[in-house]
Amino acid sequence: MSNHPPKRLQATLWSNQVDNLDLNKDKNYIIHQILSIGSLEDWKWLFKIYPLNVLKTTFIKEPAKIYQPERFSLARILLGLKNHEFTKEYYVVNTPRIIRSKSA
Repeated sequence: MSNHPPKRLQATLWSNQVDNLDLNKDKNYIIHQILSIGSLEDWKWLFKIYPLNVLKTTFIKEPAKIYQPERFSLARILLGLKNHEFTKEYYVVNTPRIIRSKSA
């Protein structure tokens, strides 16, 4: 088994070449990227590669501020952490919209 994610995950792990990622050294990045923007197939791979306790520990102890609110909630459910208290500001990105009207 390779110590790198499969090439099909390149779009999800977009900020690095998958051949340069190490499943152990880069697990925080890999786990959070897949939970935050991955597809169902990506999640299946993630849960096959990493034990649930590793996924939970990484999610809790190494937060990444990259989640949309819906994906943050879904990740908590997938990991069995729905009732765990989290500081959302450590996970959820704020994307306020500023709409300006052009003066005529």
